[in-house]
Amino acid sequence: MTTETPSKPNRFTGAFTQSVEGLGKGIIDVVSSIGGVVALGMDVFRWSVRRPFRLHNLFTQLDFVGVGSIFIVGLTGTFTGMVFALQTSTAFALFDAESLVGPTVALTLTRELASVFAALMVTMRAGSAMCTELGTMRVTEQVDALETMAVNPVQYLLVPRVLAGLFMVPALTMLFNTTGMTGAYVVAVFGLGISPGTFLSRTQQWMAPADVYEGLLKGAIFGLSVALICCYKGYNASGGAKGVGQATTEAMVASALSIFILDFIVGMLMH
Repeated sequence: MTTETPSKPNRFTGAFTQSVEGLGKGIIDVVSSIGGVVALGMDVFRWSVRRPFRLHNLFTQLDFVGVGSIFIVGLTGTFTGMVFALQTSTAFALFDAESLVGPTVALTLTRELASVFAALMVTMRAGSAMCTELGTMRVTEQVDALETMAVNPVQYLLVPRVLAGLFMVPALTMLFNTTGMTGAYVVAVFGLGISPGTFLSRTQQWMAPADVYEGLLKGAIFGLSVALICCYKGYNASGGAKGVGQATTEAMVASALSIFILDFIVGMLMH
Protein backbone atom coordinates (compact mmCIF):
# COMPACT_ATOMS: atom_id res chain seq x y z
CA MET A 1 0.00 0.00 0.00
CA THR A 2 1.51 3.31 -1.14
CA THR A 3 1.01 6.64 0.60
CA GLU A 4 1.07 9.94 -1.32
CA THR A 5 3.39 12.60 0.01
CA PRO A 6 1.76 16.03 0.35
CA SER A 7 2.92 18.50 -2.28
CA LYS A 8 4.96 21.44 -1.10
CA PRO A 9 3.27 24.82 -1.38
CA ASN A 10 4.35 26.87 -4.36
CA ARG A 11 6.54 29.77 -3.26
CA PHE A 12 5.20 31.99 -6.02
CA THR A 13 1.60 31.31 -5.02
CA GLY A 14 2.35 32.07 -1.38
CA ALA A 15 4.11 35.33 -2.21
CA PHE A 16 1.26 36.36 -4.53
CA THR A 17 -1.31 35.59 -1.83
CA GLN A 18 0.60 37.63 0.73
CA SER A 19 0.88 40.53 -1.71
CA VAL A 20 -2.85 40.51 -2.41
CA GLU A 21 -3.64 40.28 1.31
CA GLY A 22 -1.27 43.18 2.05
CA LEU A 23 -2.82 45.30 -0.71
CA GLY A 24 -6.33 44.56 0.53
CA LYS A 25 -5.38 45.35 4.12
CA GLY A 26 -3.82 48.62 3.03
CA ILE A 27 -6.94 49.65 1.09
CA ILE A 28 -9.16 48.76 4.05
CA ASP A 29 -6.95 50.81 6.39
CA VAL A 30 -7.05 53.82 4.06
CA VAL A 31 -10.83 53.68 3.66
CA SER A 32 -11.27 53.19 7.42
CA SER A 33 -9.00 56.17 8.17
CA ILE A 34 -10.86 58.41 5.70
CA GLY A 35 -14.16 57.41 7.29
CA GLY A 36 -12.76 58.03 10.75
CA VAL A 37 -11.49 61.51 9.79
CA VAL A 38 -14.86 62.43 8.24
CA ALA A 39 -16.75 61.16 11.31
CA LEU A 40 -14.40 63.08 13.58
CA GLY A 41 -14.91 66.22 11.50
CA MET A 42 -18.68 65.96 11.91
CA ASP A 43 -18.24 65.41 15.64
CA VAL A 44 -15.95 68.45 15.90
CA PHE A 45 -18.44 70.62 14.02
CA ARG A 46 -21.27 69.47 16.27
CA TRP A 47 -19.34 70.26 19.45
CA SER A 48 -17.96 73.56 18.13
CA VAL A 49 -21.40 75.19 18.29
CA ARG A 50 -22.33 73.90 21.76
CA ARG A 51 -21.61 75.48 25.09
CA PRO A 52 -19.36 75.97 26.94
CA PHE A 53 -17.21 77.97 24.49
CA ARG A 54 -13.67 77.71 25.77
CA LEU A 55 -12.19 80.78 24.09
CA HIS A 56 -8.98 80.58 26.09
CA ASN A 57 -8.18 77.18 24.55
CA LEU A 58 -9.02 78.52 21.09
CA PHE A 59 -6.77 81.58 21.39
CA THR A 60 -3.97 79.41 22.76
CA GLN A 61 -4.13 77.22 19.67
CA LEU A 62 -4.46 80.21 17.34
CA ASP A 63 -1.26 81.56 18.85
CA PHE A 64 0.51 78.22 18.57
CA VAL A 65 -0.54 77.40 15.01
CA GLY A 66 -0.56 80.91 13.52
CA VAL A 67 1.73 83.26 15.44
CA GLY A 68 4.25 80.53 16.13
CA SER A 69 4.52 79.73 12.40
CA ILE A 70 5.05 83.32 11.19
CA PHE A 71 8.85 83.12 11.07
CA ILE A 72 9.15 79.81 9.24
CA VAL A 73 6.36 80.65 6.77
CA GLY A 74 7.73 84.14 6.12
CA LEU A 75 11.25 82.84 5.59
CA THR A 76 10.05 80.06 3.29
CA GLY A 77 7.92 82.50 1.31
CA THR A 78 10.76 84.97 0.86
CA PHE A 79 13.21 82.45 -0.54
CA THR A 80 10.53 80.73 -2.63
CA GLY A 81 9.72 84.03 -4.35
CA MET A 82 13.41 84.81 -4.84
CA VAL A 83 14.20 81.42 -6.36
CA PHE A 84 11.12 81.43 -8.56
CA ALA A 85 11.87 84.93 -9.86
CA LEU A 86 15.46 83.96 -10.61
CA GLN A 87 14.52 80.80 -12.52
CA THR A 88 11.62 82.32 -14.48
CA SER A 89 13.76 85.31 -15.51
CA THR A 90 16.30 82.91 -17.00
CA ALA A 91 13.58 81.24 -19.06
CA PHE A 92 11.86 84.47 -20.13
CA ALA A 93 15.20 86.00 -21.13
CA LEU A 94 15.32 83.53 -24.03
CA PHE A 95 12.23 85.25 -25.49
CA ASP A 96 12.97 88.82 -24.34
CA ALA A 97 9.93 88.63 -22.03
CA GLU A 98 11.46 89.49 -18.66
CA SER A 99 8.47 91.77 -17.99
CA LEU A 100 6.39 88.64 -17.32
CA VAL A 101 8.45 87.63 -14.30
CA GLY A 102 6.25 89.59 -11.89
CA PRO A 103 2.83 88.27 -12.99
CA THR A 104 4.17 84.72 -13.34
CA VAL A 105 5.49 84.67 -9.78
CA ALA A 106 2.34 86.37 -8.48
CA LEU A 107 -0.08 83.96 -10.15
CA THR A 108 1.94 80.91 -9.14
CA LEU A 109 2.15 82.02 -5.52
CA THR A 110 -1.45 83.11 -5.06
CA ARG A 111 -3.04 80.16 -6.85
CA GLU A 112 -0.81 77.28 -5.82
CA LEU A 113 2.46 77.61 -3.98
CA ALA A 114 1.50 79.87 -1.08
CA SER A 115 -1.36 77.73 0.22
CA VAL A 116 0.49 74.44 -0.36
CA PHE A 117 3.77 75.53 1.24
CA ALA A 118 2.06 77.28 4.15
CA ALA A 119 0.03 74.15 4.88
CA LEU A 120 3.15 71.99 4.68
CA MET A 121 4.99 74.26 7.12
CA VAL A 122 2.05 74.10 9.53
CA THR A 123 1.97 70.31 9.12
CA MET A 124 5.63 69.91 10.02
CA ARG A 125 5.65 72.39 12.86
CA ALA A 126 2.19 72.40 14.45
CA GLY A 127 0.55 69.24 13.10
CA SER A 128 3.25 66.95 14.43
CA ALA A 129 3.01 68.62 17.84
CA MET A 130 -0.78 68.21 17.87
CA CYS A 131 -0.56 64.52 17.06
CA THR A 132 2.21 63.83 19.57
CA GLU A 133 0.49 65.76 22.36
CA LEU A 134 -2.88 64.09 21.83
CA GLY A 135 -1.28 60.67 21.44
CA THR A 136 0.64 61.09 24.69
CA MET A 137 -2.54 62.15 26.47
CA ARG A 138 -4.32 59.09 25.08
CA VAL A 139 -1.71 56.48 26.06
CA THR A 140 -1.25 58.04 29.53
CA GLU A 141 -5.04 57.93 30.07
CA GLN A 142 -5.42 61.70 30.40
CA VAL A 143 -8.23 61.60 27.83
CA ASP A 144 -10.03 59.02 29.97
CA ALA A 145 -9.56 61.30 32.97
CA LEU A 146 -11.35 64.11 31.13
CA GLU A 147 -14.29 61.82 30.41
CA THR A 148 -14.34 60.81 34.08
CA MET A 149 -14.66 64.50 35.01
CA ALA A 150 -17.62 64.86 32.60
CA VAL A 151 -15.56 66.96 30.16
CA ASN A 152 -16.04 66.02 26.53
CA PRO A 153 -12.50 65.50 25.11
CA VAL A 154 -13.56 66.33 21.56
CA GLN A 155 -14.85 69.74 22.60
CA TYR A 156 -12.01 70.44 25.01
CA LEU A 157 -9.05 69.14 23.00
CA LEU A 158 -9.94 68.82 19.33
CA VAL A 159 -12.28 71.72 18.54
CA PRO A 160 -9.70 74.47 19.34
CA ARG A 161 -7.01 72.73 17.29
CA VAL A 162 -9.21 72.14 14.26
CA LEU A 163 -10.55 75.71 14.29
CA ALA A 164 -7.00 77.04 14.61
CA GLY A 165 -5.97 75.14 11.50
CA LEU A 166 -9.05 76.35 9.63
CA PHE A 167 -8.52 80.01 10.49
CA MET A 168 -4.75 80.41 10.59
CA VAL A 169 -3.57 78.61 7.44
CA PRO A 170 -5.36 81.15 5.17
CA ALA A 171 -3.76 83.97 7.17
CA LEU A 172 -0.35 82.34 6.77
CA THR A 173 -1.10 81.94 3.06
CA MET A 174 -1.46 85.72 2.76
CA LEU A 175 1.80 86.13 4.66
CA PHE A 176 3.46 83.74 2.21
CA ASN A 177 2.09 85.76 -0.72
CA THR A 178 3.44 89.00 0.74
CA THR A 179 6.91 87.75 1.58
CA GLY A 180 7.15 85.77 -1.65
CA MET A 181 6.35 88.80 -3.81
CA THR A 182 8.75 90.91 -1.75
CA GLY A 183 11.55 88.43 -2.39
CA ALA A 184 10.67 88.24 -6.09
CA TYR A 185 10.68 92.06 -6.33
CA VAL A 186 14.11 92.32 -4.71
CA VAL A 187 15.63 89.75 -7.06
CA ALA A 188 13.90 91.07 -10.20
CA VAL A 189 14.51 94.77 -9.61
CA PHE A 190 17.82 94.92 -7.73
CA GLY A 191 19.36 91.69 -8.99
CA LEU A 192 18.19 91.40 -12.58
CA GLY A 193 17.64 95.04 -13.46
CA ILE A 194 13.94 94.82 -14.33
CA SER A 195 12.15 98.14 -14.11
CA PRO A 196 10.10 98.51 -10.89
CA GLY A 197 7.24 100.10 -12.83
CA THR A 198 7.19 97.22 -15.31
CA PHE A 199 7.24 94.64 -12.55
CA LEU A 200 4.35 96.21 -10.65
CA SER A 201 2.21 97.27 -13.62
CA ARG A 202 2.43 93.89 -15.30
CA THR A 203 1.58 92.15 -12.05
CA GLN A 204 -1.44 94.40 -11.56
CA GLN A 205 -2.49 93.84 -15.17
CA TRP A 206 -2.51 90.04 -15.05
CA MET A 207 -3.63 89.39 -11.48
CA ALA A 208 -7.26 89.37 -10.34
CA PRO A 209 -8.87 89.15 -6.88
CA ALA A 210 -10.16 85.68 -7.80
CA ASP A 211 -6.57 84.41 -7.82
CA VAL A 212 -6.07 85.50 -4.21
CA TYR A 213 -9.47 84.11 -3.17
CA GLU A 214 -8.60 80.75 -4.69
CA GLY A 215 -5.43 80.53 -2.62
CA LEU A 216 -7.27 81.52 0.56
CA LEU A 217 -9.95 78.89 -0.06
CA LYS A 218 -7.31 76.25 -0.60
CA GLY A 219 -5.53 77.36 2.56
CA ALA A 220 -8.71 76.93 4.61
CA ILE A 221 -9.34 73.47 3.13
CA PHE A 222 -5.74 72.38 3.69
CA GLY A 223 -5.72 73.70 7.25
CA LEU A 224 -8.94 71.86 8.08
CA SER A 225 -7.65 68.65 6.51
CA VAL A 226 -4.26 68.76 8.26
CA ALA A 227 -5.76 69.53 11.66
CA LEU A 228 -8.38 66.77 11.38
CA ILE A 229 -5.87 64.14 10.25
CA CYS A 230 -3.33 65.00 12.95
CA CYS A 231 -6.01 65.10 15.65
CA TYR A 232 -7.52 61.82 14.46
CA LYS A 233 -4.19 59.99 14.46
CA GLY A 234 -3.15 61.35 17.85
CA TYR A 235 -6.56 60.89 19.47
CA ASN A 236 -6.67 57.22 18.42
CA ALA A 237 -3.03 56.38 19.17
CA SER A 238 -2.23 53.25 21.17
CA GLY A 239 0.72 51.12 22.13
CA GLY A 240 2.75 53.43 24.34
CA ALA A 241 5.61 55.60 23.13
CA LYS A 242 6.15 53.50 20.01
CA GLY A 243 2.50 53.85 19.07
CA VAL A 244 2.64 57.64 19.49
CA GLY A 245 5.67 57.85 17.21
CA GLN A 246 4.01 55.66 14.61
CA ALA A 247 0.83 57.73 14.76
CA THR A 248 2.82 60.95 14.27
CA THR A 249 4.63 59.49 11.25
CA GLU A 250 1.35 58.36 9.71
CA ALA A 251 -0.20 61.77 10.37
CA MET A 252 2.63 63.60 8.61
CA VAL A 253 2.49 61.37 5.54
CA ALA A 254 -1.30 61.44 5.32
CA SER A 255 -1.43 65.22 5.81
CA ALA A 256 1.12 65.88 3.06
CA LEU A 257 -0.70 63.55 0.66
CA SER A 258 -4.05 65.16 1.47
CA ILE A 259 -2.64 68.60 0.66
CA PHE A 260 -1.52 67.59 -2.83
CA ILE A 261 -4.64 65.54 -3.57
CA LEU A 262 -7.00 68.30 -2.41
CA ASP A 263 -4.94 70.88 -4.31
CA PHE A 264 -5.61 69.03 -7.55
CA ILE A 265 -9.30 68.45 -6.79
CA VAL A 266 -10.02 72.04 -5.77
CA GLY A 267 -8.02 73.44 -8.69
CA MET A 268 -9.87 71.23 -11.14
CA LEU A 269 -13.26 72.25 -9.73
CA MET A 270 -12.42 75.96 -9.85
CA HIS A 271 -11.06 75.90 -13.38
